[in-house]
Amino acid sequence: MLLSYVQLDDGTQFAYSETRDDGTVRVAVERPVGPGFDHAECFLPAVNWFNVEGFTADDLTFFTDFVKSNAPLIFEVAERQKPDRRFRRWPPDVLLLNGK
Repeated sequence: MLLSYVQLDDGTQFAYSETRDDGTVRVAVERPVGPGFDHAECFLPAVNWFNVEGFTADDLTFFTDFVKSNAPLIFEVAERQKPDRRFRRWPPDVLLLNGK
């Protein structure tokens, strides 16, 4: 599952996954064009683009710089999405069902 990170003025949308078991985070970029979308994906921290459709080399250079400069925050919010992390703020007894 991907979650929205930011939308640029031209409609380009960045989304991210939860932190994967290998410590990487998947980042997807989409931009609306006509009836469809331009699309590209990468994994942080490497930022090697794949599944690229419609974006130019200049677009990918901009996205690489953007993703790398935002990587610390993307990693932080991605880590919060891991199932074992979402409930850690609650005391253990709150998670018990029916008080058992």
